Amino acid sequence: MSWQTYVDDHLMCDFDGHTLAAAAIIGHDGTVWAQSSTFPEALYEPGRLAPTGLLLGDTKYMVIQGEPGAVIRGKKGGGGITVKKSKKGLVIGIYEEPLPPGQCNMIVETLGDYLIEQGL
Repeated sequence: MSWQTYVDDHLMCDFDGHTLAAAAIIGHDGTVWAQSSTFPEALYEPGRLAPTGLLLGDTKYMVIQGEPGAVIRGKKGGGGITVKKSKKGLVIGIYEEPLPPGQCNMIVETLGDYLIEQGL
């Protein structure tokens, strides 16, 4: 299965009539493996995310919770972002209302956990 198939079929899938606004899988070195057509072009990670936020493209997300070395969850207005770290990359999902944050977390983290199980 190609990386683009993971984005198209697993991250950008319909969930109770809603989908993520954007998604990507990115290597630890910053190389984009696959992305939705709506994904912002650049990813920047400030040194301390809680006080500075997470900047993705031109959008800054307030970091609201996470698990060190595993997942970051952020919010901006009625939307937000979930970033799950696998062994070799990052799975990123961006959501907007009416998709609830918990569903975005489930979509992104489920694929991230699967990739970890596969050694990726």
